[in-house]
Amino acid sequence: MPVPLLDLRAQFATIRDDVVPALMKVVDDQLFILGEPVEHLERGVAALSHTAHAIGCANGTDALLLAYRALDIGRGDEVITTPFTFFATAGTIHNVGATPVFVDIDPATYNISPAAALAAVTPRTRAVVPVDLFGQLAPIEQIAAGMNGIPVVEDAAQSIGASRTIGGVRRMAGETATIGTFSFFPSKNLGAYGDGGMMVTQSDEIATRLRRLRVHGGAKQYFHDEVGYNSRLDALQAAVLVAKLPHLAHWSAGRRANAAYYNSAFADVPEVTTPVVAPENESIFNQYTLRVDRRDELQAYLKSKGIGSAIYYPLPLHLQPCFAYLGYKEGALPEAERAAKEVLSLPIYPELTSEQLDEVAGTVRAFYGRQASL
Repeated sequence: MPVPLLDLRAQFATIRDDVVPALMKVVDDQLFILGEPVEHLERGVAALSHTAHAIGCANGTDALLLAYRALDIGRGDEVITTPFTFFATAGTIHNVGATPVFVDIDPATYNISPAAALAAVTPRTRAVVPVDLFGQLAPIEQIAAGMNGIPVVEDAAQSIGASRTIGGVRRMAGETATIGTFSFFPSKNLGAYGDGGMMVTQSDEIATRLRRLRVHGGAKQYFHDEVGYNSRLDALQAAVLVAKLPHLAHWSAGRRANAAYYNSAFADVPEVTTPVVAPENESIFNQYTLRVDRRDELQAYLKSKGIGSAIYYPLPLHLQPCFAYLGYKEGALPEAERAAKEVLSLPIYPELTSEQLDEVAGTVRAFYGRQASL
C-alpha cells in the first residue's frame, strides 16, 4: 500500500467547502494584496500565539529577514543559532550582513542547547535564534534568562500552535520571544496554497516597524521612512489560512495521536529511537523524526515499498559550502553532525488511515527483522 510523506489532497477533501468560497470571495472582490483577509488572519494568529501583534509577510524566510532588520542587525554583528535547521534560519542572518554563530544541539530534542548558546555570547552578539524544530518549542526561557537583554528571535516556522509550560504557565509558540516568526509553506501544519509568513511580537514599536518594512519601508503610500522590502501577504493565501485556522488544533491533535501510535509500534525495536518531547512541551509534530541504524538503507527500503520519508536535514548548516568562510570543520558540532547521519522522518499527517499507519510501522519493523503485524 503506497503511503506518501504528505497528502494535501486528503486534507483538501475535508475542507473544500470552507476554502473554495473563501477564495472566490477574494476573486469576486478583486482585492488581492493585504486587506481584510490578511487583517483577519493577523488577528487570528495573534490570538493563537497570545501576542499583541501579528504582521503578515510574503513567506517564512522574509519573516526572519524582516525580524533581523527590525532589530537593526547588520554588518559586524553576530547572531547565535543552531546548524540543524532549514537554511533560511541562517541564510537570512548572512543576508542582512551579520555573521551566523552556530552552536550544538540537544541530542534528545534536536533543539539548540541553551548552555552552548550562552557560551557563545560575545560583545558582538546582537540576537539569538532558537528554532522550534519538528513542532516542539526550544527552551526559550532558559536561553533568554542568560542573555542579559539580547533579543530572542524565535524561528517557529514548524511550530504554530505548539506550547510550553514556563513558570507554571502555558506559553504558545512566539509568545515570549522578542519576535516570533511563522511559515505558511504548504507542508506546514497550517499551510497556504503557495507561500506566506507571519511575525508576532508583544512590542508596539517593533510591530510598527515590521509593518513598515514589509511595504518598502513606508507607512504611507509613496512616502518611505527607510528602505524596506516588497513582502506583502497575498489576500488569496490569507483567505485559505483563515479557512484552515479553526481546524489547526484538531489536526495537531491527530498528529500527536499518530505519533503515539508509532511510539508504541517501535517500542520493541532497539534500532529505532522515537522522538523525545520535553515534558514541558506539547508538540504539534510538524515532522515525526526517528533516529535509526542504517538510515539510508531503511529509506531505500521504504521507497521500494511505496512509503514516503524524508531526511531533515542531511548536512548541518555549519558544513554547507556557502558557510565555509566561517571556518567550521567537521567534528566542530558533533551532536548536529550525528543527527544528520541518523534522522529519518515518516508520514505523520492527520488524515493517515489506520491501515496506512500499520503499513508504515510494519514496514519499518520488517526492515529490522521484527514481526510486521502489530
